[in-house]
Amino acid sequence: MHWITRPGWPGNLIALAAGAITPLALAPFDLWPLALLSIALLYLGLRELEPRPAAGRGWCYGFGLFAAGTSWVYVSIHDYGAASPALAAVLTLGFVAGLGLFFALAAWLWARWLRRVEAPLADALAFAALWLAQEAFRGWFLTGFPWLYAGYSQLDGPLAGLAPLGGVWLISFALALCAALLVNLPRLRQRKAFLAAGLVLLATPWIAGLALKGHPWTTASGAPLRVAAMQGNVPQNLKWDPAQLNAQLALYRDLSFAAEPAELIVWPETAVPVLKEQASGYLAMMDRFARERGAALITGVPIRQPNERGEPRYYNALSVVGEGSGDYLKQKLVPFGEYVPLQELLRGLIAFFDLPMSDFARGAADQPLLQAKGLKIAPYICYEVVYPEFAAGLAAQSELLLTVSNDAWFGTSIGPLQHLQMAQMRALEAGRWMIRATNNGMTALIDPFGRIDAQLPQFERGVLYGEVQPMQRLTPYLQWRAWPLAILCALLLAWALLASRMARTV
Repeated sequence: MHWITRPGWPGNLIALAAGAITPLALAPFDLWPLALLSIALLYLGLRELEPRPAAGRGWCYGFGLFAAGTSWVYVSIHDYGAASPALAAVLTLGFVAGLGLFFALAAWLWARWLRRVEAPLADALAFAALWLAQEAFRGWFLTGFPWLYAGYSQLDGPLAGLAPLGGVWLISFALALCAALLVNLPRLRQRKAFLAAGLVLLATPWIAGLALKGHPWTTASGAPLRVAAMQGNVPQNLKWDPAQLNAQLALYRDLSFAAEPAELIVWPETAVPVLKEQASGYLAMMDRFARERGAALITGVPIRQPNERGEPRYYNALSVVGEGSGDYLKQKLVPFGEYVPLQELLRGLIAFFDLPMSDFARGAADQPLLQAKGLKIAPYICYEVVYPEFAAGLAAQSELLLTVSNDAWFGTSIGPLQHLQMAQMRALEAGRWMIRATNNGMTALIDPFGRIDAQLPQFERGVLYGEVQPMQRLTPYLQWRAWPLAILCALLLAWALLASRMARTV
């Protein structure tokens, strides 16, 4: 206990280890109690620190979290960015160290303005509010990196029933609150009223989560839809090779021609690796095929469109042919993968900053949903599905959810499994079926409770068949989004700040 709570390297090392165990609570390990332990160790480690050492300890926690949980960044930079092992390691460490600053800032704010050691119940509530604010800020700042949220650990855990109420945000808040309350139980025992209130707060999320798990917030709308999702398993080093273009177009054509009858055929992100205008003849052929089958076909394909100044811009997009309509232009772009920040300075320095198709523009925020077989489908391209609030905005207008991706960038790392888990959480939050089509895995059909109904093996070529049910009505989260929780957290933080300042003036 002395090592954890006092300044110095032993406590910092424990904080680093606490951050590093968090990914074990997430996919593919799913040891969800470790999320509670991880947060509790950080909370305890900040109890007695001044702001400056608290910031260092928070940074150690964040560094451990992202070093263990986003190791796939090295794979992308080294294996597909043509960087040397040493350079890839330096860039990955820089990325991880930068992300650790989010926790450094939160820990500094906690020690400087918000901590209330003399009021353990209020202290736990304020810590949970700050934890959620940190996750939300991390998902917004500089386009955001909404990865490794604590709430994802509960997809198969007791708190999963809270997701349709307040999304992954509510689960993260509950985990942080419970972790702090567990640490504070010895101090709460000094007063019976506070202990009773603390035990109620501690038990409520778990009772509610278990009681609501499996509750059907949405209802079926129309008949089920037969789906065929294609997984081409095209190696990333061949994906944008012009010499492989015809082979890739033939691959998805032949998979579709040989597929069992389906009303909705889905190809993954950039399955057509050439501009839509240049593949017009090919897409016209697939349009005729889909109409003959009585099907709609949705494919990833880059699109070129002029901007408001008439300049040509390129978009990562989805397009519908056959018995459907619409194009969707991706709104949430991956830094360096789809656009290069400060590209005037970085372009040409190393191959990683000149990856194929890394000059995409951002799609408009007011795009209509895709239409297929008379249904409204909410589309998410790759990274977009990891943004809870963004995804909820589209899901609230839809009857089905669709995400396409090319996770070959992650190699054999745990990245694709984490990505799948986040897609599962979006289905649970929305109470809707999710179709996930990827280049090399994890292609899956996910039911409205976040459970995988059918799935193709990773790193294999194939077609996934199954049925999805269009859904109607909104979960509480889709209806109210995170606003109720955000207001609660703002009030808790304001209360903690006011109380802390009053205590300092006494």
